[in-house]
Amino acid sequence: MSRQIVLASGNKGKLREFNQVLGDLGVEVLPQSEFDVPDAEETGLSFVENAILKARHACQLTGLPSLADDSGLEVDALKGAPGIYSARFAGAGATDSDNNAKLLQLLEGISPEARSARFRCVLVFMRHAEDPTPLICQGTWEGQILPQPQGDNGFGYDPLFLVPGLDIASAQLPPEQKNRLSHRGQAVQQLTKMIPAYL
Repeated sequence: MSRQIVLASGNKGKLREFNQVLGDLGVEVLPQSEFDVPDAEETGLSFVENAILKARHACQLTGLPSLADDSGLEVDALKGAPGIYSARFAGAGATDSDNNAKLLQLLEGISPEARSARFRCVLVFMRHAEDPTPLICQGTWEGQILPQPQGDNGFGYDPLFLVPGLDIASAQLPPEQKNRLSHRGQAVQQLTKMIPAYL
């Protein structure tokens, strides 16, 4: 009998990644869309605040434990933007390619050395909507922004993120390797170590 957790997201890429790593713990991760849960208002000013808002919202509307992820890209030349606005950088309803195009446009003329960036991920697991001590896990992945997209794996800004030491984009990594190296992979590794005590 697997335990069910609601993922406070409809993102198929994230859902697949979480099911791959949490399946071994006897956990089945279901998208909130399966319960007709609308997206929470992301009114927080940090990744942590937004992840807590999303997790609490999913718990309240489903009555199940929930897992929320808030993650994004911070580009030093853009003073940390897009940051918490990564998913809607090019506006509401923006696609991955819209966001990538806007990022490249803003970085036009900026030298490769000045294109340092990092992905950040915060995962929040809440047992119920009133959980006073949610489990919070974080990961950071340093890299650089490429001049044009490369690769077809991954999602979001993966085609523009140069992986340090490997000289390829995150979108060119096989999923298993990406899950080991990435910001979300690091946060998920912490989660898999710590979540059994919470289940």
